[in-house]
Amino acid sequence: MIKEYPCGEEYLEQIPVWASKKHTIEDIRDFLTDMGDPDRTMTIVHVAGTNGKGSVCAYLESILLKAGYHTGTFISPHLIDIRERFRLDGQMVSQEAFQESFQRIFSLTAKEMKLGREHPSYFEFLFYMAMDLFHKTAPDVVILETGLGGTYDATNGVRNPAVSAITSIGLDHTQYLGETVEEIASQKAGIIRKRTPVVFDGRDGKAAAVIQAEAKRQEAPYWIFKDQSYKVLSWNSGGIQAVLKTIDGQDFPVEISTEAEYQIRNGGLALWAAEILNKQCPNISLTEEQIRQGLESMKWPARMEEVLPGVFLDGAHNPHGIREFAKAAKKICQIRGKRAVLLFSAVGDKDHGKMARLLLSSLPVDEAVLVRLKSERGLNLGDLSEDFNRPGLCCREFDSVPEAMDALLQGRDEEHLIFCAGSLYLMGELKAELRRLKNDRF
Repeated sequence: MIKEYPCGEEYLEQIPVWASKKHTIEDIRDFLTDMGDPDRTMTIVHVAGTNGKGSVCAYLESILLKAGYHTGTFISPHLIDIRERFRLDGQMVSQEAFQESFQRIFSLTAKEMKLGREHPSYFEFLFYMAMDLFHKTAPDVVILETGLGGTYDATNGVRNPAVSAITSIGLDHTQYLGETVEEIASQKAGIIRKRTPVVFDGRDGKAAAVIQAEAKRQEAPYWIFKDQSYKVLSWNSGGIQAVLKTIDGQDFPVEISTEAEYQIRNGGLALWAAEILNKQCPNISLTEEQIRQGLESMKWPARMEEVLPGVFLDGAHNPHGIREFAKAAKKICQIRGKRAVLLFSAVGDKDHGKMARLLLSSLPVDEAVLVRLKSERGLNLGDLSEDFNRPGLCCREFDSVPEAMDALLQGRDEEHLIFCAGSLYLMGELKAELRRLKNDRF
């Protein structure tokens, strides 16, 4: 018998302890059916990939909002507040709406368990809550980000998405998804549906070949975003001017408000997804200017986010993401004529040694600040120190994010930029500390 919890967050945080088993996609669909098949009435964009999923979702959400449409977006993970995962019209849901949907799924779960079925996993429970929220609020478009993989992800239980998007593919979660890029790409390609349009990042040839083969097998129209699909015209402090190619090959000038080139590619995938919605969905009508405004105004936390002058947060947390982060951070240093101070932490199941090597070989780093995360998964300082043991590199260690952030801000100078990367847990702790500092000061 399930104990009643008046606080949804408290109950949800206990789920991994005793309900970590994932259900099959057929089980997920059965649960959705018991909910009243909420997905059947939704126009859904389904997004998978290793890195960039959240940004593609955010770009597409921004485009639709600029055109006056109502959106529902489900993302993961959250940085500070679990409600960040559920977005209505670009804002996280209210506590009241969150609790109402929690109670609905809580009650339905109790009925399912009386019939002998197993409790949903943590992510499955959150996904059901999202579908309940969106069913009640009826957004014009629902944007779903996969949690892990694609083929067996809970979000793949939805029927008949309008368009699928697959971002860049790299080695991450190899214990679950496979040890090669091809195996991981196969899992991500599992979101492709019969004759449903798909856009995907094609810069990794091996991954692209797998995704393309699955698209053909599903008779799905597909568009491959390659290096030739965009051109950077200029960088400046705070943005990039570029030309994207539309799905029809036309030039689409845009200026995005970030100095990270990887966001140009994410924006390009969102542009293509928006174009497909525009062409194939009778209820959606987007102008070029609305799409441009959406791309140019998008803000997304911890994706090369300048939270203070010269202080950047980036949620790169695997070698593939770190490589892109380091490339972007190096360019920012060149543009601003400065060198780098790096704040880094990681969890134990990531290839932290490779991430450290990539950072030290790519960035003009004069100092590395290493910090222990609150999470039980966080690396100890000894392992972090060993990763960054390089002659001539100043290295400092801190037991907590508040201590590390205080030391960084106290020691800021005009010759260096501060970059923080290595873990999304780190981003959440940094965000919380910055919020506290702002409240204390103002």
